[in-house]
Amino acid sequence: MGETHMAITTRTEAPRLTGLPVLGSLLDLKNDSLATFLRARRDHGDVVRISAGPPGARAVVYGVFSAEGAQQVLAGESANFRKDNAFYQEIRESFGNGLLTSQDEDYLRQRRLVQPLFTKRRVDGYAAAVAAEVRTLTAEWDQAGADSVDVLQESTRLALRAVARILFGTDVDTAVDVVERCFPGVGAYVLRRGYSPLKVPRDWPTPGNRRAAALHQALYEVCDRIIADRKAAGRGPGDGDDLLTLLAEAESAEDSSFDATELREQVLVFLLAGHETTATSLGFALHLLARHPDVQRRAHEEVDRVLGGRTPGAADLDALPYVTRVLKETMRLFPAAPVIGRRAVAATEVGGVAIPAGADVVVAPWVTHRHPAYWEDPERFDPDRFTPEAEAARPRYAWFPFGGGPRACIGQHFSMLESVIALAMVLQRHGFEAVDTEVPVSSAITLQVAGPARCRLVPREG
Repeated sequence: MGETHMAITTRTEAPRLTGLPVLGSLLDLKNDSLATFLRARRDHGDVVRISAGPPGARAVVYGVFSAEGAQQVLAGESANFRKDNAFYQEIRESFGNGLLTSQDEDYLRQRRLVQPLFTKRRVDGYAAAVAAEVRTLTAEWDQAGADSVDVLQESTRLALRAVARILFGTDVDTAVDVVERCFPGVGAYVLRRGYSPLKVPRDWPTPGNRRAAALHQALYEVCDRIIADRKAAGRGPGDGDDLLTLLAEAESAEDSSFDATELREQVLVFLLAGHETTATSLGFALHLLARHPDVQRRAHEEVDRVLGGRTPGAADLDALPYVTRVLKETMRLFPAAPVIGRRAVAATEVGGVAIPAGADVVVAPWVTHRHPAYWEDPERFDPDRFTPEAEAARPRYAWFPFGGGPRACIGQHFSMLESVIALAMVLQRHGFEAVDTEVPVSSAITLQVAGPARCRLVPREG
């Protein structure tokens, strides 16, 4: 016990990840940041100093990989760890100063405006709209006579449709292709600039800047179209419960109104954040079920027993614990936000290791969710890790796919409701067999898929 106490309370310098003599870990981070962070924890422990770039332009980041460290950064000392690092600045320049990137009074004002959309009562009322979108998707599969589908691509379409209908009060079918094409490209651009020790100004006409500008312009046009369509639709009885109406009418509240640029930025952020978690969770859940027939069989049995063929609603979530566990285990293995960055305002320590003032810090669900201290055989897919007893036995931040603390994802209940309803409804109609057994991924702003996730559809009777 004495040695453990000393390890926790004695301030030490963070161990350093070994890298190249000149560039440090720059190439490793650019090529595969997720594997680099996993290696850092495996070889050096729960707080690791990682340097990247040449001398004179070298960036240093402290990786914090324990559950206790993640809780300290995101919750316990959240005021000391701000969204001031280079990556968030790049995200601001690409997506504006919306709810994802704003801070201080800007953030509090924006959160007050959108909070009414995400109360439990309001979110439970979205269940029918989610179910309608799932019915549309599975009907399209049936009409097309699809033998197999890319479950991640299809889940992205579903999540985008749902977020457009519920948050924007409009249909964005025509925008789905643009969003699917542009978000990964913008994310890769942000990642490159975030890791680059020497950044050329964005307005210089380099090939990379021109490509990024074209992607940004396409996304801006999509957002402007959504806003214009919503305004053209007018407001009838029962309208006004969507995000756009709340934001556009903010001038009548204590929080001053948004101008056209701010409105576009909120739409852009909610298009990104509003669909990514659900799309990633549902798509990878289907892919993992396809690769694990015994787990899929248990999920089918629960859905059939509880629902008996009827459409699920919000009241059914508690009655579908195994389907929920499947999704939680999926989010453990494939968190939509695999790495979360902050910058320390004042010097502190995490796990007895010194973190200097001004240091960039990352917590990584991708790594903590695979930490052997909390997860036995961590790469194995096992939904029973999320029984109530198993969850109670783990530290709170051993699993944090929605972030945590005061900046936790405002839409986490919405994402869980949407994911459970969608997965249950899809399993009512289909079984799945994996065509692609492995799906390569990488990290940008969110988890990015680098290959298809095709599954063969097996129609079910009834």
